[in-house]
Amino acid sequence: MIAPTETRVPTSSAHPKNFTPLVRQFLDYLKLEKHFSDYTIKSYGADLIQFCQFLSGEIGHANAGNGATPLTNEQVDDKQLKCEPLTIREFLAYLYAQNYTKSTTARKLATLRSFFKFLIRRGQISVNPLSTIRTPKQEKRLPKCLDLEQVQKLLDAPDDTELLGARDKAMLEVLYSSGIRVSELVELEISDLDLQEGILRVRGKGRKDRLTPIGSQAIHALQRYFELRNADGRNQSNPSVRVFLNKHGESLSTRSVRRKLDKYLIEAGLDPGISPHTLRHSFATHLLNNGADLRSVQELLGHQSLSTTQIYTHLTTSRVKQVYDEAHPRANSDTIQHPAHAAQQTPVKPYYPAKAG
Repeated sequence: MIAPTETRVPTSSAHPKNFTPLVRQFLDYLKLEKHFSDYTIKSYGADLIQFCQFLSGEIGHANAGNGATPLTNEQVDDKQLKCEPLTIREFLAYLYAQNYTKSTTARKLATLRSFFKFLIRRGQISVNPLSTIRTPKQEKRLPKCLDLEQVQKLLDAPDDTELLGARDKAMLEVLYSSGIRVSELVELEISDLDLQEGILRVRGKGRKDRLTPIGSQAIHALQRYFELRNADGRNQSNPSVRVFLNKHGESLSTRSVRRKLDKYLIEAGLDPGISPHTLRHSFATHLLNNGADLRSVQELLGHQSLSTTQIYTHLTTSRVKQVYDEAHPRANSDTIQHPAHAAQQTPVKPYYPAKAG
């Protein structure tokens, strides 16, 4: 059964020594008050370190690395408090010169917006220097999605007759059956599983828990994995509360999940560019293709905004067109040909207006 929520303390430190006092305070705020994951905090920290290096002249300036006395952390913080829009634009120019993608630049700007909003709330600045800065327009890219046959090939690849293969099969089955993120998968604990009811408790972004169902194939794969795991002597001597463990009986990492997926993609003869997140995209797309409503898919994915989920509706357009063509009585009439079909067969004749008499 699902146990009550417990307080978790991250094992890894999110703060290296080279953070300025203001940046350290901001990251502590993200961790303790916003409950961001260690991975997210690490990404924010990396973006702010780069910005601080730009302010201090270590990067992005003609005199960078010329032996000038480096600024102290306090001096860098003073520059951050006095930062103006022009400085942000110069930083953007530096990112552009370094060939950063629009998506990466947008993420760095989002980090800075959050940081300066934090300083405004603390009363340390009165105006956000990014208030007049526009985020670069993103290219609209549809997520990759596997069809049902490809998913089946991938799920059949692991050999569940031995422990690690059974673990990998259960891992892939859970990812596709529930649509959870890889970071959520590796944090699953045994108390989060209710296999009798077919329910997982998932700790999502911002420590927002949600319940999501899993299918019979995933339940069977988990039962097989636990059967072999309980019979393994290594796990008896060092029991762990985590569901998915590595060969040493320790918690599996997200990077290990990616390595395992890469292995089975090769064995199944599938595109090696597929990521664990592709299974999440496939989960959402297949639900919508089979009649699920968008709001339910949003809840299952743990999306805060419905607009985030709406990207999957673009992937289902071909399916909707197919259903329409098969079901609507006037979709392909024998007497009047569909314009799309007629255009492929009949060349369009140019139109010449009649001359005025």
